[in-house]
Amino acid sequence: MHRHCYISSPFALPGSPALGGNHLDLSAKYDNFVIILVDTIVGKEALEIKKLLLQGFNSFKQLKHVHARLLRLGLEQDNYLLNMVLKSSFNSGDRNYSRLIFYQTREPNIYIWNTMIRGLVSIDCFVESIEFYDLMRRAGLLPNNFTFPFLLKACARLSDFQLGLKLHTLVVKAGFDCDVFVKTPLVCLYAKCGYLENAHKVFDDIPDKNVVSWTAIISGYIDAGKFREAVDMFSRLLEMELKPDSFTLVRVLSACSHLGDLNSGEWINRYVVDIGMGRNVFVGTSLIDMYAKCGNMERARSVFDRMPEKDIVSWSVMIQGYASNGLPKEALELFYRMQRENVKPDCYTIVGVLSSCARLGALELGDWATTLIDKNQFFTNPVLGTALIDMYAKCGKMTSAWRVFKGIKERDLVVWNAVISGLSMNGHVKAAFSLFGQVKKLGIQPDGNTFIGLLCGCSHAGLVDEGRRYFDSMNCVFSLTPTIEHYGCMVDLLGRAGLLDEAHQLIKNMPMEANAIVWGALLGGCRVYRDTQLAEHVLERLIELEPWNSGNYVLLSNIYSANRKWDDAAKIRSSMSERGIQKTPGCSWIEVDGIVHEFRVGEKSHPLSDKICRKLSELSKEMKAAGYVPTTEYVLFDIEEEEKEHFLGCHSEKLAIAFGLISIASNNVIRIVKNLRVCGDCHMAIKLISKITGREIIVRDTNRFHCFIDGSCSCRDYW
Repeated sequence: MHRHCYISSPFALPGSPALGGNHLDLSAKYDNFVIILVDTIVGKEALEIKKLLLQGFNSFKQLKHVHARLLRLGLEQDNYLLNMVLKSSFNSGDRNYSRLIFYQTREPNIYIWNTMIRGLVSIDCFVESIEFYDLMRRAGLLPNNFTFPFLLKACARLSDFQLGLKLHTLVVKAGFDCDVFVKTPLVCLYAKCGYLENAHKVFDDIPDKNVVSWTAIISGYIDAGKFREAVDMFSRLLEMELKPDSFTLVRVLSACSHLGDLNSGEWINRYVVDIGMGRNVFVGTSLIDMYAKCGNMERARSVFDRMPEKDIVSWSVMIQGYASNGLPKEALELFYRMQRENVKPDCYTIVGVLSSCARLGALELGDWATTLIDKNQFFTNPVLGTALIDMYAKCGKMTSAWRVFKGIKERDLVVWNAVISGLSMNGHVKAAFSLFGQVKKLGIQPDGNTFIGLLCGCSHAGLVDEGRRYFDSMNCVFSLTPTIEHYGCMVDLLGRAGLLDEAHQLIKNMPMEANAIVWGALLGGCRVYRDTQLAEHVLERLIELEPWNSGNYVLLSNIYSANRKWDDAAKIRSSMSERGIQKTPGCSWIEVDGIVHEFRVGEKSHPLSDKICRKLSELSKEMKAAGYVPTTEYVLFDIEEEEKEHFLGCHSEKLAIAFGLISIASNNVIRIVKNLRVCGDCHMAIKLISKITGREIIVRDTNRFHCFIDGSCSCRDYW
């Protein structure tokens, strides 16, 4: 209905002559009455439409219905109402409908242009938003202080520095260079494009800085990897007596996480509690993540337990924190609790669970965890796929790991590295080399982790020449500078091969100071080849680096014991006692029916302890009948041979294997994970047990996989 329509009637008004001289006056009055009546009706409709637009819509259909009412009332060119409809259309998620509304507007004002640009930026259509800005300029309109923030955000997200620079010029010309809402996105633009100094200059020029401005410069420092500067800027923000919002706190806590700065994280935690933000789920989750990455899982758990509301991200961060800090049992216990509380896991939760299963060798539990999310995610999400490959590889099920690898649609370098490392640790070194050849053919640039996998494979298989070649090619062929981890792999390779002098010389020639891992690799070689003199020198360096590590003392004491230098071994034990150093107890894990059982050396607390002891006794008799003689040199103490045999029989891996033999069906593999290196006696004993029982036994210790089948080991005794 058109607003100015006229209604004529063949009938005269009551009390007037049919064709009198006053007919025209009466007709005009009647027309004015009709116009006023129509305007009143339209005005009421417009108010009702405005009310509906302010309330929002539950569906796209409702929005279209209101838009149709505008068209029926002839209000389709009312810029105010049309602007409200346009805003609502972006909330509906139909970008094409928003464009249709805009293009049907004959004379869009600056507000409608701004709404269109803002809406496109809000749904990440940054290129289109800039295209509309160009159209706006061609239409003869200049941007205002509402236009600039969204355009600058689009430039920052697209890293379009040149357009951003032009917009900065316009900002100054238009007189908005002191507007905090315009200058703040300029800070983001310069920081995002790598011009941090310019970003800081723009920030310093803002006369009235608000929390958003401070957050912008803090985020700029974080994105540039300058985490210490970000924390310092946060301190300055507090000095200005401004109250940060949750986003600011999340960002600065991420800086503490990257720095591993527990002290700064703790005072930020205290501040969060003081201002009453401790109940915020986003801040709480960031605190958990910070504590986990700083290695303080007790504080992380304390924050987690105090959170009144936990979302799936909170659970995932906590589970992954346990997994990454070497606490797989705690990670799985929390996962079970999460299941009891009916919280549905996401892909990040499953990554933490699979990582824990990999560490414990819990293959059945890992398989069950994969059923909790869509199987296709393992082939479309590289992070999930990599975690599953790693889990299967560390459980000794390389065929399953390979099947997952083949199914992943888009393989990034991390996926390739995972399968190369898996093949290496499972003894398929030649296959790992072949896969590395495919990486090169595909034109994928390998990284340091690729070479760690290759060098570990060389070390496990005793391929010294190949290891040297890969190590040298890092710099010469791939322009990669070897890190201390690569030197550690080479020292381990040379030490295992008995090339102790060469390994020692490599350490001396390293461009960086050797750490405990590098010296520990050489000490391991000294133990195998009983080079007591070099071992003493190495131990002196290790004690300087980590004086409270019991493993260093125990390893040297074992060397003395093996050479029957009991007095020297006693001195080492005495030194440990004086310093209050406790030997790390041997611990082994085995999974049976989805439950992980833990065994410690000499422990008898397991419910089936009596049966386990009887099984070990039976095995001992059968092994001795087969010619087995316990290698008592691996026992630390100078005691009688009979007692030494008893100590060897109580090693945690033997207890776990005995439990596996009485609990796991004969056609299934027995999988053991140990926290320390398997001793030589246990290695020989397990070979014989596998032959006597006809069982396949897989043991993963701190150094390698051992797959025992019919009296032989995959490591070929090269360890």
